[in-house]
Amino acid sequence: MADKVAIIGFGEAGQAFAGDDGWRGEARAYDKLTDDPASRPAKEADYRRAGVEGVPSLQAALDGSELILSLVTADQAEEVAKSAARSIAPAAIYCDLNSVAPATKQAAAEAIERAGGRYVDIAIMSPVNPARLAAPLLLSGPSATEAHRLLCALGFSNARVIGPKVGQASAVKMIRSVIVKGIEALTAEAMLAADAAGVAGEVLESLDASDRRSSWADRADYNLERMMLHGLRRAAEMDEVAASLDNLGAEPLLTRATAQRQREIGTLGLKPAKGLEAKLAQLREQTKADAA
Repeated sequence: MADKVAIIGFGEAGQAFAGDDGWRGEARAYDKLTDDPASRPAKEADYRRAGVEGVPSLQAALDGSELILSLVTADQAEEVAKSAARSIAPAAIYCDLNSVAPATKQAAAEAIERAGGRYVDIAIMSPVNPARLAAPLLLSGPSATEAHRLLCALGFSNARVIGPKVGQASAVKMIRSVIVKGIEALTAEAMLAADAAGVAGEVLESLDASDRRSSWADRADYNLERMMLHGLRRAAEMDEVAASLDNLGAEPLLTRATAQRQREIGTLGLKPAKGLEAKLAQLREQTKADAA
């Protein structure tokens, strides 16, 4: 166990990882939600539930920490790394697990390494729940092997190093997201249209007839739930995916549309009902309310 693991950002991923019994008393966390008196009590309750030491600032979290896990939103990842660079201990390992473009991670790495820290690009390749410490991680960068050793000591059981360059791990995640989030967005578009036409059952039956690995009703239900719960976060990731494709010279026409669809559904702030028909009813009613 590294001396006081620092967790920056204590949302779903931070809580999933730190909730492991082996981390209790060994990790400190900082989340910017504690800066606001209105959101502070709920976040402090998250700290207590996970058994981590909540601290009032980024600087306090980094003090004496040789291993830092950055788990913030995509739009904050680079700025947080630059802020961390002002307080990072010499040779501390900064693990950037955020879903951002390779170029974003390279800019963050430059700031950390200029300050004497060691930066590692990490991609989380599945939802963090229910996998938690078994979630698959890809690592890349000059210090990836040492980070891998420390992460395994923390209990991560499905991590591997894929290359020596910052940006390699995030490139895999970004390009994969074209398919994963794109299918979610296409599912939403198709099911909303099928629901409006009154033929949702027939459409799903037709899809099942050509692919029976799992029912399309179950897949559609799952895809809509992910968008309703995490659409805004996934849209921010898809903005980074679009930037990644632009940098590769591949015009991200559908990727930008995916970001828009993810954002539209995420912005509704709906708590998903149980079952596909109930979710479609929620979206239908919300559309009617917005039109009125």
